[in-house]
Amino acid sequence: MSVKGKAVLVTGASQGIGKGIALRLAKDGANVALVDIKEDKLAGVKAEVEAFGVKATTFVADVSKRDQVYAAVEHTEKALGGFDVIVNNAGIAQVKPLADVTPEDLERIFRINVDGVVWGIQAGAAKFKALGHKGKIINASSIAGHDGFAMLGVYSATKFAVRALTQAAAKEYASAGITVNAYCPGIVGTDMWVEIDERFAEITGAPKGETYKKYVDGIALGRAQTPEDVAALVAFLASDDSDYITGQAILTDGGIVYR
Repeated sequence: MSVKGKAVLVTGASQGIGKGIALRLAKDGANVALVDIKEDKLAGVKAEVEAFGVKATTFVADVSKRDQVYAAVEHTEKALGGFDVIVNNAGIAQVKPLADVTPEDLERIFRINVDGVVWGIQAGAAKFKALGHKGKIINASSIAGHDGFAMLGVYSATKFAVRALTQAAAKEYASAGITVNAYCPGIVGTDMWVEIDERFAEITGAPKGETYKKYVDGIALGRAQTPEDVAALVAFLASDDSDYITGQAILTDGGIVYR
């Protein structure tokens, strides 16, 4: 399995799963464009990527803005000398009972988690076609894209949407040699889950850490997931070994949701 020499764009790359993906791809020999809104964290990740002896570049972009996603793709091609894979990883969580969801809540999470994926699919596919070669689009879904979770109803809806977009895009772009797949993490020990746990504590009165522990205790393999666990699947999907896989939303959760 190799991505050596490929030019890969990763959104949400400044921390958590996105950072883990970027580092794994660099370790495997890919040149990586790191895209995020958190400019202050990108330089440190860039240095870690370059330590593997590959090229790295950074670009500040809000994935909810279509023009900024297209600009990130253009930057990647120019800075890395090509464009082969886009990983639409950026996303946010939202813990709230459905009864309390506001129009502003809906707009914000959909603009990032769903619109951002649409713009990434569009921009990535357009660039692959312009360059005249095949490409890979890899989207961030979730176990919450297979099962709806209480207090995470709107978040779950966005991740179900990513699965639908992945399937539709796979069908639309197959004739151009473009594959489109999604990865579906479970309970990952990142800042996002710290935030989720804190919000559950506020809403339910559970002690901090209890919700996280409850979910981890339900994992068949007996431990929380790491960004590296997720990155291993993404590295496979970015490699030539996955060329005959498209339209899939693959669970990587240690045994929580079974499909």
